[in-house]
Amino acid sequence: MEFLQRIAEERIQKAQEEGAFDNLPGKGKPLAFDDDASVPEDLLLTYKLLKNSNCLQPELEMRNQIFSLHQLLHAAIDADTRRNLRRELNLLILNFNLLQKHAVRLDLPQF
Repeated sequence: MEFLQRIAEERIQKAQEEGAFDNLPGKGKPLAFDDDASVPEDLLLTYKLLKNSNCLQPELEMRNQIFSLHQLLHAAIDADTRRNLRRELNLLILNFNLLQKHAVRLDLPQF
């Protein structure tokens, strides 16, 4: 895998040096990530309201919590702390997976 990544990086670097990316449309402008194709129709308005009020969608908020707990679990030294974090993480992953009945399912590993 590292071999392919290194080749890709070398080709990207060479293309940058040759100026292949200089005249791309939208250069210097932020990317637009407003693709709502994966959002169920009944949740589209709700997500738009959340976005306009600068709030995260519940799924994204849970993903952030899962990531944070996962990082804490790997950093924990005490066995009791690790056990408690593992329980909390498993419960959060279970709740996350239960919320995914309408959206794209993300199977996160249980710890």
